[in-house]
Amino acid sequence: MSGTDAIRGRAAGGRTEAGAGGLVTAGAAPRPPRRPARRAAGFLASGAVRVFLMLAGLFWLLPTLGLLISSLLSPDNLNRGGWWQVLTAPSRLTADNYQRLLANDTITGSLLNTVAIAVPATLLVLLLGSLAGYAFAWLEFPGRDWLFLVVVGLLVVPVQVALIPVSELFGSVGLFETTAGVVLFHTAFGLPFAVFLLRNFFAEIPRELLEAARLDGAGELRLFARVVLPLGGPAIASLGIFQFLWVWNDMLVALVFADSTHPPVTVALQQQVRQFGNNIDVLAPGAFLSMVVPLVVFFAFQRQFVSGVMAGAVK
Repeated sequence: MSGTDAIRGRAAGGRTEAGAGGLVTAGAAPRPPRRPARRAAGFLASGAVRVFLMLAGLFWLLPTLGLLISSLLSPDNLNRGGWWQVLTAPSRLTADNYQRLLANDTITGSLLNTVAIAVPATLLVLLLGSLAGYAFAWLEFPGRDWLFLVVVGLLVVPVQVALIPVSELFGSVGLFETTAGVVLFHTAFGLPFAVFLLRNFFAEIPRELLEAARLDGAGELRLFARVVLPLGGPAIASLGIFQFLWVWNDMLVALVFADSTHPPVTVALQQQVRQFGNNIDVLAPGAFLSMVVPLVVFFAFQRQFVSGVMAGAVK
């Protein structure tokens, strides 16, 4: 071994020895391998990926933008060409379609009927799902695990399977073609997912916290209202957004169970379609108007939604 190799070995922080396989440097700390997660994070933080995601988001929003612009064009202009004509003639935009739509008593009444269905169906699912989730997570009663398995099994039952038997049941008790019947149907099919989600979320609450509240004299209802509900706020808010959007945008259940003379907005828009025309001057503003309320609800509870998703990811 030459003196130059020895000096290089000492400079590297180790001891250089001659072996059968060649020179070996001992004592030098090996460079830790770069983790795949760190490499992936660095790749996702690059400028090219951000530009790609921005373009993908704009492409995803393109149909919504086209629907908005179409709702602001007169029927004559819509028949002349697509919505992109406003790029060269922005003066063609008008709010006459919305004025005629809001003057339509059927559409305005259907919006109120949709609110009367979506709000109770969401609140009932949140209330009953929270109570059942807490019971399955922290209360001891016979058959708890088997009953929870039944609730989980109900998640795979499609809505279409229950349409005919539930229609016969509602017809026999006088709930067919009523708002209450639609609310009960949405509540029944929203509860299995609500119980499953909230039970798993509530089960992550530290037992010591609940025991300390019980030692302070808190009963189960007070414990549920003062401790469990505040801690489960993000998950409950996320569930409320999902349930509200599902009920608001539903058409199948409303078409079967709702009153045909006072339908929700999805059915009312379907009824406005002319027999020999696309009726885009009514459908475009009506469809966009029905999108406004879910968007407002989502952005109003966006922080709670993100907190609930992140909490579920961490747990």
